[in-house]
Amino acid sequence: MATDIVMPQLGESIAEGTVVKWLVPKGGRIEKDQPLLEVETDKVALEIPSPATGLLIEVLVQPGETVPVGTVLARLDGGVTAETGVINRVGGVVVRPAEPMSGGEEHYSLAVRQLAKEHGVDLHQVVGTGEGGRVTKKDVLAFVAGREPTATQPTPAGVKREAPRELREQDEILPLTQMRRTIAERMVKSKQAAPHVATFFEVDCSGIARFREGKSLTYLPFIISSVCRALKELPIMNSSWGDSGIVLRKDIHMSVAVALDEGLLVPVIQHADRKGLLELSKEVADLAERARNKKLAPEEVQGGTFTITNHGGFGSLFSTPIINQPQIAILGIGAVQKRAVVIHDAIAIRPMCYLSLSFDHRVIDGATADQFMAKIKRDLEQQDWEKRL
Repeated sequence: MATDIVMPQLGESIAEGTVVKWLVPKGGRIEKDQPLLEVETDKVALEIPSPATGLLIEVLVQPGETVPVGTVLARLDGGVTAETGVINRVGGVVVRPAEPMSGGEEHYSLAVRQLAKEHGVDLHQVVGTGEGGRVTKKDVLAFVAGREPTATQPTPAGVKREAPRELREQDEILPLTQMRRTIAERMVKSKQAAPHVATFFEVDCSGIARFREGKSLTYLPFIISSVCRALKELPIMNSSWGDSGIVLRKDIHMSVAVALDEGLLVPVIQHADRKGLLELSKEVADLAERARNKKLAPEEVQGGTFTITNHGGFGSLFSTPIINQPQIAILGIGAVQKRAVVIHDAIAIRPMCYLSLSFDHRVIDGATADQFMAKIKRDLEQQDWEKRL
């Protein structure tokens, strides 16, 4: 019995997804719960497991194509045990008996048709390189890139036309992934919606450095702990802008940015203020590892109330990160470096770190932002961390 594998609903607000890669070739055999394909949405990238053991007999959506939830991606034959319409909660795969396609019917995905419409492309002129000659988004983009631009003025005799400034013969087009497209859209919207202001503080990490000796703890859980305490003392920092007023969030769910090769994910530590250093450390490591391996569930990247980004991991000292909407602030962590500083009128060598705060000036003013940073600095420089474990 053939089974349709369709684009799953990977979150309440997610309407479409992009097939990144098929992990099993057409005709290949796959075991139940073995990863079948990688899917990327505007919130998360993850692997989708096979709902049953069988053969991948047909692939209908090629890598790079973005399709709505419910679109048939492929067909699996043999050993399907899931009931019609049942969702496999491990990966969200929906399986249902395959329906025969009408013979001779041309099939273009919604994403391909939309892209062709945007660029004025007649799909009958595009050569498909997908399964069975299907036209993919990459085919449309390649067609657009190779199309001669329409000249507004005739080219004088003897003058060689140059390639457009934005695209020359030796250039290469890297198609936008769903993740990169979403990041771009959100960053632009955030800067347009919120007047960004930044403030910087320097922190002496000597106490943390001494406490970390002999322990497998990074600096990040200490900063998360201190930020949570400051958020409790200044609840306005744990809020968002709303049309009817400022929304104060009662729970503290800490978003922590994780850099991937293809973009950025921001998994969320739920109720971070209720967790000690060891638990925070384990959860940060677990979320980061699963983010890089595309194992995050959609709900693990939603609901954050405040964001921390550790740009210092590559040696950066200062940064002015863009606010993760609808939050009203984001904290940047610079690299911890030993520097000469003046302590009680004497020069000393201390591990120092710059913290930056980008904040929404619609909600808070500079004085409030500086009070918040001063609280974080004071807490990070205290010496009694044992009780926070």
